[in-house]
Amino acid sequence: QVQLVESGGGLVQAGGSLRLSCVASGRTGSVDAMGWFRQSPGKEREFVGAVSKSATSTFYADSVRGRFTISRDNAKNTVYLQMNSLKPEDTAVYYCAAQTGRGPLTSAIGLYRYWGQGTQVTVSS
Repeated sequence: QVQLVESGGGLVQAGGSLRLSCVASGRTGSVDAMGWFRQSPGKEREFVGAVSKSATSTFYADSVRGRFTISRDNAKNTVYLQMNSLKPEDTAVYYCAAQTGRGPLTSAIGLYRYWGQGTQVTVSS
Protein backbone atom coordinates (compact mmCIF):
# COMPACT_ATOMS: atom_id res chain seq x y z
CA GLN A 1 0.00 0.00 0.00
CA VAL A 2 0.98 3.58 -0.63
CA GLN A 3 -0.27 6.50 1.42
CA LEU A 4 -0.39 10.01 -0.04
CA VAL A 5 -0.79 13.16 2.02
CA GLU A 6 -1.29 16.56 0.42
CA SER A 7 -0.63 19.92 2.04
CA GLY A 8 -0.26 23.56 1.10
CA GLY A 9 -3.81 24.47 0.19
CA GLY A 10 -5.45 27.66 1.35
CA LEU A 11 -7.08 30.93 0.39
CA VAL A 12 -5.36 33.20 -2.11
CA GLN A 13 -6.37 36.19 -4.18
CA ALA A 14 -6.65 35.97 -7.94
CA GLY A 15 -3.25 36.37 -9.54
CA GLY A 16 -1.51 34.88 -6.54
CA SER A 17 0.47 31.68 -6.11
CA LEU A 18 0.38 28.54 -4.01
CA ARG A 19 2.56 25.46 -3.85
CA LEU A 20 1.02 22.12 -3.00
CA SER A 21 3.03 19.20 -1.72
CA CYS A 22 2.25 15.51 -1.68
CA VAL A 23 4.30 13.12 0.41
CA ALA A 24 4.19 9.40 -0.31
CA SER A 25 4.84 6.70 2.26
CA GLY A 26 4.60 2.94 2.43
CA ARG A 27 5.59 0.91 -0.63
CA THR A 28 6.95 3.93 -2.47
CA GLY A 29 9.17 1.72 -4.60
CA SER A 30 6.07 0.64 -6.49
CA VAL A 31 5.12 4.18 -7.47
CA ASP A 32 5.67 5.20 -11.06
CA ALA A 33 4.14 8.39 -12.49
CA MET A 34 2.28 10.76 -10.18
CA GLY A 35 -0.46 13.19 -10.97
CA TRP A 36 -2.59 15.99 -9.64
CA PHE A 37 -6.33 16.20 -10.10
CA ARG A 38 -8.95 18.63 -8.83
CA GLN A 39 -12.65 18.63 -8.14
CA SER A 40 -15.05 21.53 -7.71
CA PRO A 41 -18.52 21.20 -6.15
CA GLY A 42 -20.94 19.68 -8.60
CA LYS A 43 -18.24 18.82 -11.10
CA GLU A 44 -16.35 15.67 -11.95
CA ARG A 45 -12.78 15.23 -10.87
CA GLU A 46 -10.48 16.54 -13.59
CA PHE A 47 -6.87 16.05 -14.53
CA VAL A 48 -4.41 18.85 -13.78
CA GLY A 49 -1.02 17.38 -14.60
CA ALA A 50 1.36 14.48 -14.21
CA VAL A 51 5.08 13.83 -13.83
CA SER A 52 7.07 10.76 -14.77
CA LYS A 53 8.94 8.62 -12.27
CA SER A 54 12.25 10.09 -13.41
CA ALA A 55 10.79 13.61 -13.19
CA THR A 56 12.03 14.29 -16.72
CA SER A 57 8.59 14.37 -18.36
CA THR A 58 5.47 16.33 -17.49
CA PHE A 59 2.01 16.59 -18.97
CA TYR A 60 -0.59 19.28 -18.26
CA ALA A 61 -4.22 20.01 -18.86
CA ASP A 62 -4.78 22.85 -21.30
CA SER A 63 -6.49 24.89 -18.59
CA VAL A 64 -3.34 25.09 -16.45
CA ARG A 65 -0.48 24.80 -18.94
CA GLY A 66 1.87 27.75 -18.59
CA ARG A 67 0.59 28.60 -15.10
CA PHE A 68 1.13 25.39 -13.13
CA THR A 69 4.34 23.40 -12.79
CA ILE A 70 4.74 19.88 -11.43
CA SER A 71 8.03 18.73 -9.98
CA ARG A 72 9.17 15.72 -8.05
CA ASP A 73 11.86 14.91 -5.49
CA ASN A 74 12.21 11.14 -5.33
CA ALA A 75 14.69 11.34 -2.45
CA LYS A 76 11.92 12.91 -0.38
CA ASN A 77 9.09 10.88 -1.94
CA THR A 78 7.40 14.19 -2.64
CA VAL A 79 5.66 15.71 -5.65
CA TYR A 80 4.89 19.40 -5.89
CA LEU A 81 2.37 21.51 -7.75
CA GLN A 82 3.42 25.13 -8.14
CA MET A 83 0.39 27.20 -9.08
CA ASN A 84 0.89 30.72 -10.39
CA SER A 85 -1.48 33.31 -11.81
CA LEU A 86 -4.35 31.66 -10.00
CA LYS A 87 -7.90 32.30 -11.15
CA PRO A 88 -11.21 31.92 -9.29
CA GLU A 89 -12.01 28.97 -11.56
CA ASP A 90 -8.99 27.15 -10.10
CA THR A 91 -10.92 26.85 -6.83
CA ALA A 92 -11.25 23.15 -6.02
CA VAL A 93 -10.09 20.33 -3.83
CA TYR A 94 -6.75 19.19 -5.21
CA TYR A 95 -5.81 15.53 -5.07
CA CYS A 96 -2.48 13.81 -5.50
CA ALA A 97 -2.50 10.40 -7.17
CA ALA A 98 0.03 7.69 -7.95
CA GLN A 99 0.34 5.11 -10.68
CA THR A 100 2.05 1.79 -10.11
CA GLY A 101 2.33 0.58 -13.68
CA ARG A 102 4.71 1.79 -16.33
CA GLY A 103 3.34 3.60 -19.34
CA PRO A 104 3.00 7.04 -20.90
CA LEU A 105 1.84 9.93 -18.75
CA THR A 106 -1.90 9.90 -18.69
CA SER A 107 -4.92 11.90 -17.61
CA ALA A 108 -7.01 8.76 -17.16
CA ILE A 109 -8.27 8.68 -13.59
CA GLY A 110 -8.74 4.95 -13.61
CA LEU A 111 -5.04 4.35 -14.16
CA TYR A 112 -4.09 5.98 -10.86
CA ARG A 113 -4.15 3.44 -8.07
CA TYR A 114 -3.52 5.50 -4.97
CA TRP A 115 -5.08 8.80 -3.93
CA GLY A 116 -4.58 11.36 -1.21
CA GLN A 117 -7.34 12.90 0.85
CA GLY A 118 -7.20 16.24 -0.94
CA THR A 119 -6.41 19.80 0.01
CA GLN A 120 -8.71 22.78 -0.54
CA VAL A 121 -7.59 25.66 -2.74
CA THR A 122 -9.78 28.74 -2.82
CA VAL A 123 -9.05 31.66 -5.13
CA SER A 124 -10.93 34.86 -4.41
CA SER A 125 -11.71 37.43 -7.09
